[in-house]
Amino acid sequence: TFVTGNERPETIHDFGGFPRALYEMHYPAPGDVALARRIATLLERSRAEVRLDWGLDHGTWSVLHHLRPGADVPVVQVSLDGRLAPEGHIALGRTLASLRDEGVLIMGSGNVTHNLRHAMSTLASGDVASPDWATTFDTAVARALEDRDMRYLAGALDRNEGRLSHPTPDHYFPLLYVAGAATTADEVRFPVTGFDLSSLSMRSVLIG
Repeated sequence: TFVTGNERPETIHDFGGFPRALYEMHYPAPGDVALARRIATLLERSRAEVRLDWGLDHGTWSVLHHLRPGADVPVVQVSLDGRLAPEGHIALGRTLASLRDEGVLIMGSGNVTHNLRHAMSTLASGDVASPDWATTFDTAVARALEDRDMRYLAGALDRNEGRLSHPTPDHYFPLLYVAGAATTADEVRFPVTGFDLSSLSMRSVLIG
């Protein structure tokens, strides 16, 4: 697990085939070196490392430039260790939970469903109806978050609708950190719901 330790993290454009305007986006939020080191300590330095050769990727700035357009809040980004099982990501979220008491907002970005190949195919077909696998998975994840059903969240991608919703897990695993950092007393809300391009769930989750 890597943590951005830059005082001024760069804006990374880690995607291809999108409109030019996205490549011209710059999000000049400051970093927080002390927080980065604290996160690495919490996660244990044997499995976490502060990096200076990294910056804020689109999973971070594409959200924050709407929430904090002035880029006036320090941002520290944590990477996903692809070797970890889903339960490992939930455990890391629990480890980071204490930061909430220090005024740190823990965010995870992605999509509850993210089969980009299917979504892009709808541009040609014109079929805007959301497929059953997408609506089933979206509803089940929302229910699991409300019920604090960590067992379901950890095994969700093993289900057929989970595999269809996430051909790769990178847009799903960030949710596990947020779920792991939550408490049973936290209220779970969904300020945004619905689908874009037929199968991309735009559900937003607010916990606490």
